[in-house]
Amino acid sequence: MAEFDLFVIGAGSGGVRAGRMAAAQGARVAVAEDRYMGGTCVNVGCIPKKLFVYGAHFHEDLQDAASFGWRLGQPSFDWSTLVGNKDKEIQRLNGIYERILRTAGVEIVHGRATVAEPQAVEVNGKRITAERILVATGGWPVVPDFPGREHVITSNEAFHLDRLPKRVVVVGGGYIAVEFAGIFNGLGVETTQMYRGPLFMRGFDSDVREHLAAEMGKKGVRLRFNTEITAVEKTDGGLRATLNDGSVCEADLIMYATGRAPNVANLGLEEAGVELAPSGAIVVDDYFQTSVPSIYALGDVIDRVQLTPVALAEAMTLVRNLYGGASDVMDYDNIATAVFSQPPIGTVGLTEAEARERRGALDIYRSTFRPLKLTMTPRDEQTLMKLIVERATDRVVGVHMVGPDAGEIIQGVAIALKAGATKADFDRTIGIHPTSAEEFVTMREPVPEPIPEAADYRSKTILSEDVRPGGVSA
Repeated sequence: MAEFDLFVIGAGSGGVRAGRMAAAQGARVAVAEDRYMGGTCVNVGCIPKKLFVYGAHFHEDLQDAASFGWRLGQPSFDWSTLVGNKDKEIQRLNGIYERILRTAGVEIVHGRATVAEPQAVEVNGKRITAERILVATGGWPVVPDFPGREHVITSNEAFHLDRLPKRVVVVGGGYIAVEFAGIFNGLGVETTQMYRGPLFMRGFDSDVREHLAAEMGKKGVRLRFNTEITAVEKTDGGLRATLNDGSVCEADLIMYATGRAPNVANLGLEEAGVELAPSGAIVVDDYFQTSVPSIYALGDVIDRVQLTPVALAEAMTLVRNLYGGASDVMDYDNIATAVFSQPPIGTVGLTEAEARERRGALDIYRSTFRPLKLTMTPRDEQTLMKLIVERATDRVVGVHMVGPDAGEIIQGVAIALKAGATKADFDRTIGIHPTSAEEFVTMREPVPEPIPEAADYRSKTILSEDVRPGGVSA
């Protein structure tokens, strides 16, 4: 008889949820972790990142307070205070994760576990048997190979810098890159973001991408598109990066946020017969079962939707199926997400391009406006809101926002989309006044249809003249 019914490798969001809920169903469960309880999200992801975003945004709040009658002294910022208080909060969360596992009756194994065979793992030199093994080891930042790559950091190290640099280059075009560009810029660092493509945030709605680029440029982030670093060298004054156009960029810190790969190295998966995709992701079926029937995987390591709430939902689905008698399949439709850029993005459903391809004729509702809080300040920040409606059914198939509290607002809207709400449902909903959120239920006139020959203009231009593909904002 196996020592455990379920052995989980990885104590991140998905692994902890699966282990805890399986134990609640009466299963004998062990969870192994060799780094930190809570995984990427708690330690070097969602939680510390958003704490840093809050910290970085205070400089605007302090400036704006003067327009509301507050008289403040010259503000100053201490990096070590932010990092120290962040560390205390993360340590508190680490303890909570450990306590909830122990309270549920889960045995915690501190050490690196590897798959020894289909129903056994090895950890700390000990062989442990289990009826089933769950791999939930998440992802890890990837830095491309180029001369001098040893001089750059990733987001993992950015949370633990000894001091705040004066000049930073953030390389990448995804959510981690734009979030850290906003963090550094908000903390007073001279910040440049470089991306190899013509416009960052690939996969998001084109209006969202353009609007965010324009707003980041207003805030002082220097955006350089169609730009790559070919080499980095360390100098007496910091770092010197050579770019693909032959020019040189000087910085004190270069951070790469160019993607994350499934964390599968040296886990013994291939030796056990587990199939991996070319990307390294573990291949699973609809029930998170790998090519080896006793081995399962979920979360970022399967590289479907890399979001903490998705890993939690996958874990719940797996436990219901294994120990609750269900045969559920995970529903990945209409997953809402937020990007804590400055200003932030909230989005759910299809982009306009996706909707035109899949749903045919559309009505597009779009609004840009200055949030009420900023109308008495010199700040010219614009909020964008957009509804995408399938004309044949009147169903709202995409909702997108760039502006304050976007994530908080879109969470509620996501319920409506999941329930199949129509534009008429939105129109019948009474708004809460005065809020930005009410704009989603007061947009009445669709925007004109794009001219066919200019339909792809959004992929070629950016709304702000200050932020140009291949250029630099002032």
